[in-house]
Amino acid sequence: MSEYRIFETDELAKSLDKLPENDSAFIRTKLSSFVYTQLRQMPFYGPNIKKLRGFNPETWRYRIGKYRVFFQVDNPERIIFILTVEKRKDAYK
Repeated sequence: MSEYRIFETDELAKSLDKLPENDSAFIRTKLSSFVYTQLRQMPFYGPNIKKLRGFNPETWRYRIGKYRVFFQVDNPERIIFILTVEKRKDAYK
């Protein structure tokens, strides 16, 4: 079984640029050093991963402290699209 590939959308880059510099650096470090490693192996399972209800196409979130990273998975192509990152208080409005 091969690993999933990660694709960062333009929206992710925009949302990271809007964050305070220290938070943006923290999120980028977490994504590259931990989150992407986990998602490449098992994008649907883990203590910080949760499937969101009522979204079409299916959307998942990854919790990083007070932030949520949203992603979609193309299973046949084995690609994970990292959509955006938002503060938890703003993410579910």
